[in-house]
Amino acid sequence: MASGARSAEGGVDRHELILQAVLELLAQHGIAGVSMRAVAQRAGVSLGLVNYHYEDKHGLVAAALRRIGEQDVELLRPGTSRTPDATLRAALRRVVDRELLTTEYLSLRLQLWSLAQVHPEFARINTDAQQRYRERLAELIRDARPRLTAAECSRRADDIDVVQNGIWLTALLGLDERSLRRSIQRCEDIALAD
Repeated sequence: MASGARSAEGGVDRHELILQAVLELLAQHGIAGVSMRAVAQRAGVSLGLVNYHYEDKHGLVAAALRRIGEQDVELLRPGTSRTPDATLRAALRRVVDRELLTTEYLSLRLQLWSLAQVHPEFARINTDAQQRYRERLAELIRDARPRLTAAECSRRADDIDVVQNGIWLTALLGLDERSLRRSIQRCEDIALAD
């Protein structure tokens, strides 16, 4: 997880520091470790500033869910690849980037998925984020395989998302490199089949 957030003016972006603190606390201590005071302390800002940006703990967690959703869609950014196939392959491989397979990050994912099961707003945020991710993935598939129908691209994106989430869920158990490569290859096979 990133640190040292800076604003456009070059100063410290305190709002970003607060959000980063929420993510870190969720990853390390779960929902029980998140409080307005704990976030302020972790972020190195005043409690008043946290209260200015967020009404309560609920708002902090909702913001964390939204941030993870944004990061997921960012995994599918086009990059510098020249062909649609290469762009899609690069996006699919980003799921196993080392920073995403850390115990801290995977713990955060598990916490957020669990929270989405216990609160309707968190469930909606999670569902919306997953939908945006799958839609963007379907677009990349359609670019690489323009003969496919939109429905087929969506179905493939759904299947890939299931495999990718399986990678993250089982990575804490110590997946070896060969298993990761096979899983990514399986995603590529699903996406690029003619």
